[in-house]
Amino acid sequence: MAKAREVEGLEAGDAFGVAAGKVLAVRARELFDAQEGVLDTTDVERVHAMRVASRRLRAALEIFAPALPRDELKPVLRDVRRLADALGARRDPDVQIEHFERLRAALPEADRAGVDEILERLRGEQAAGNEVLAAALEEARENRLEERLAALAERAAA
Repeated sequence: MAKAREVEGLEAGDAFGVAAGKVLAVRARELFDAQEGVLDTTDVERVHAMRVASRRLRAALEIFAPALPRDELKPVLRDVRRLADALGARRDPDVQIEHFERLRAALPEADRAGVDEILERLRGEQAAGNEVLAAALEEARENRLEERLAALAERAAA
């Protein structure tokens, strides 16, 4: 599992909003740093790392909601959820493919045809999930999600 980054400078005595700003800045950075190579279907750990980062960010947004302007939080949270859903659409077939590839390797050659058909279908689902993810990443760029998250973190800390 992708290890969460430490939130530098987070102190027990920080005001709730200050803590929110620090945590959200780090969790948002984790998400966007993880996007490099995420559409590469030969390295399924990249999509896994980004999906985990999206879950951490979503949780932080929900936990720190009282410190954030509701009218800004709501659309940001919606966009993070959309991205997380797209990551799930890609990740689910990845996990199934890994399972069936292990199963196939354990079977005698004569018994692999059925598993090969399942793998072909799953690779189609993986490709479709990758298209969904590519569109979600483009939407996040167009909607300036990274910048909006940074602004939200700054506003919370102010």
